[in-house]
Parts: sequence; structure tokens; C-alpha cells
Amino acid sequence: MFKSFFPNPKWFFGSLVLWFIINCVLWYSGGNTWGQYLGFSKDYHEAVLPIGVSRFWSAQFIWFYLWFFISTTIFAIFWKFKSDNPWQGWSVWGSAFILFNIWFSVQTSLVINAWYSPFYDLIQKMLGSGGGDIQDLYTGTLTFLYIAMVYVTIAVFNLFFVSHYIFRWRTAMNNYYTAHWEQLRHIEGASQRIQEDTMRFAKTTEALGVSFIQALMTLIAFLPVLFQLSDHVKSLPIIGEIPHALMWAAIGWAVFGTVVLMLVGIKLPGLEFNNQKVEAAYRKELVYGEDYHERADPQTLKDLFSKVRFNYFRLYFHYAYFNMVRIWYMQLDNLYGLFVLFPSIAAGAITLGLMMQISNVFGKVRESFQYLIESWPTIIELLSIYKRLRAFESVLHDKQN
Repeated sequence: MFKSFFPNPKWFFGSLVLWFIINCVLWYSGGNTWGQYLGFSKDYHEAVLPIGVSRFWSAQFIWFYLWFFISTTIFAIFWKFKSDNPWQGWSVWGSAFILFNIWFSVQTSLVINAWYSPFYDLIQKMLGSGGGDIQDLYTGTLTFLYIAMVYVTIAVFNLFFVSHYIFRWRTAMNNYYTAHWEQLRHIEGASQRIQEDTMRFAKTTEALGVSFIQALMTLIAFLPVLFQLSDHVKSLPIIGEIPHALMWAAIGWAVFGTVVLMLVGIKLPGLEFNNQKVEAAYRKELVYGEDYHERADPQTLKDLFSKVRFNYFRLYFHYAYFNMVRIWYMQLDNLYGLFVLFPSIAAGAITLGLMMQISNVFGKVRESFQYLIESWPTIIELLSIYKRLRAFESVLHDKQN
């Protein structure tokens, strides 16, 4: 699954995490100021970033673009000499490009968040003082549209690139498995595992990986902002006044939901795996029946389909209460961000613009912490695919050993 596309997966992913940590340490311990040696102004890293698209070509951003490219090049050169995997151009540079696009999308979210406060404060001021200059509203709206256009353009291009990335990964797995077809052809559902499961695995793994990294980067970007905004929210409903109230409210709610849904959905991965097994057995008998008239007799098909039906009914039952808990939680989550601000709103401690900004930041942090909640059905699906392909590969490992 991994070694067909990534060079020496265990060492590759380990080195990737290590290289990421090294770069973070270097960047936050002074690396973000090294751009001055390339001609940037001495205090460029402390400059207040503009609220608009011009932020993306400021000195701070240009230096980060250079840093990311140099860091990726060093990593790619190391693995070029370390491994001869034919797909590492896609697995290394392609993965880096996807990571960069994720980072950039998080940065556009930060710009939009910074836009909220002055724009909605302007609206509040106009409503409270009998009006204002309409050009200010048009200018603010255009600023948002320019940022949104950049975000949408990057997102669409990234989707196009990711589609090719996933298919290259599928191709790598397909080539690996078909090269060992003689050893694998006798396994139940072998054709489906190569034809269908490889694509599903690549697509699902990429989607989960991207959403996880995006959640992590969003936390890194928005947690400091939420920490600063917590100065304006001193008290929480029921609990009362506590330090850094917004931080504790976001973390507590996300942990509660994650634990509850993991407990409620604990049986689903095994049931999904069993579902794949009984479906494969039923499909295999039908395929044999096309070529051999003595196979796929009515009684055998009836017995096999009864197992399919039994497993589906079990799945429907367990998904019923899982979805009920999950949907209820997500509906309450829509109100939770506003609920925690009730004491501050009632006390008149925040403006409309600040409320909108806090709600947006709080929502971003809360959604990041809720990664498992949002992704749990997909994780269940991936686990069932992984089990099928893992059982598939175990045959190769046994024969090679």
C-alpha cells in the first residue's frame, strides 16, 4: 500500500516528521528573521500584515515561500540518493505541494478572520450613528471578494492536482500487485482488491491525511489568536469567570464529543470489514457461476445472500444510534460558539465585529479539535479497506519469508 509509492515508508514518514520538527524549531527560534540577510528590511518580521491580498506578497510571506522551497529541496535530494523508488517525484514533491496548498488555505482563513472585526464594527458604527459612507462598505466587500477569489482559485487547482496524485498512487499499487498476480490470484476477491480497493485506499488516505494536516495547521495558526481574544471573554455560562475561557471551552467541548463518538462507534470498523468479506464471497460465487454451470446454484446463493443481509441489518442498527448521537452533537455545536459568548454579550463587553471575529476563530479551533468527530465515518471505511489490503499483502510477505 505504501512502499509501492513512498520510498521506504517507515523511514520516510519518520524522517518527514523529524524534518518538520527541525524546521519548526529553526523557524520559531529565529529563522523567520533570516530574510534580512537576503535584503529584507531589518524589522520585516514584526511588520503588521495588511488585511487583503497584498499580504500574500509581503516580505514575511516571500521569505516563507523561499524557506519552504529550500527545505523541500533538501529533503527530496536526501531521498533521491537514499532510495530509487520510481514514484518518489510524486510522493515527495507532490506531497510537499499539497502541504503548501493546505498552509496557504489556512493563511487565507486568517486574513478573512482579520477582516471580520473592522468590517462588522463599521456596520455597527453606521447603524448606531445614523449612517456613514457607503464607499467604505463597498471597499470592505471588495477586499473580502479578492481574498475569496484567491482562496477558491488555489482550492480548485489543488483539487485538480490531488486527483492526479491519487491516481498515481493507485497506479503504483496496481503495478506492485499485478507484478505478483500469480501469488495473489487465488485469494478471495483478489480482482476487486486490485481494481477497486487500491483507488479507494489512496483516495480515502489522502483525504484523511489532508484534513488532519489542515486541522493541525489551523490549530497552530488560530490558537494564538484565540488566546489573545480570550482577554475579551472572562466568563463562561454556568461555570463563571476563568482564565483563558475560550481556550478551555473549545478544548473541553471537542474532547467530550470525541470520546462520546469513539465509544458509540467502536463496533463499526469490524462490521464494515465483515461486510466487505460477505459481499466478496457472494460476488465471487456469482462470477464462478458465469463460467461453470455447477456453481452458483440457488441454495448456495440464498445462503450467501442471507449473510450479506444479516450483516447489513447489523450495520443499519449500529449506524442508527451512532448517527443519532453524531448529528445531535453537530447540531448543538452550531449553537455552542454563540452560547459561550452569552455572558460577554449581556455585559456589553464585546462589539459586533469582535463577536464575529471571536465566533469565527472559536469555530476554527473547535473544528480542528473535532477532527475525529468529523472524520470517524471515513476512518471506519478506511480501516475496513486497510484490513482487506493488509490480508492481501500478508500472503506476499509469508511467501517471501
